[in-house]
Amino acid sequence: MVIKNAVYLTSAASAAQILKGETPEIAVVGRSNVGKSSFINLITANNKLARTSKEPGRTRLINYFSVNSGEFNFVDLPGYGFARVSDAEKKKWAEMMEAYFRTSASLRNVFLLLDIRRDVSGDDVTMINYLYHFNIPFTVICTKSDKLSRSAAMDRRRKIAQSVKIGADNVIVSSALTKQGKADILQRIDEILSFGGEDNGAEGGEDE
Repeated sequence: MVIKNAVYLTSAASAAQILKGETPEIAVVGRSNVGKSSFINLITANNKLARTSKEPGRTRLINYFSVNSGEFNFVDLPGYGFARVSDAEKKKWAEMMEAYFRTSASLRNVFLLLDIRRDVSGDDVTMINYLYHFNIPFTVICTKSDKLSRSAAMDRRRKIAQSVKIGADNVIVSSALTKQGKADILQRIDEILSFGGEDNGAEGGEDE
């Protein structure tokens, strides 16, 4: 996969605004401050594409980014697990994400981002169980590997893989700062688009 261009497409603030179409979609999910915007910017080689912020919980919309003039869309979903918002706001985010998963016929895979330094949270487990239950293919990607030594990062990779009950080879380690993992992720995107998302890396399909 060679990404030649990527542009912001649109945002959805409600279920009614979720895009309907045939363009393949790869959704990006994770708890607040896991680095979703930095991840999208890394993969698209466009540091200004997705807005980054040190303030968790900033992404409150479903943001669509068109890649390679419509070859596929990245779909940035609201971060979950942010404590400093009202229960009503959390419920709204959850309902929007569920509506997206239920109605997007073009969804090919979900990139589930986990901070390599953190243990898998209850919210992460809930998301994983949801994806398994509805048979939605997903790929686990550990972010912020530059914060650890290589040996420590590999150890955390094994522990996270055990926590989510998949093989360590099916967890991609990445860093927006050092660009670690970018080639593996681009290869994974190639696989997803080639096979229509039928292969689930999280269930022991094609390794990255």
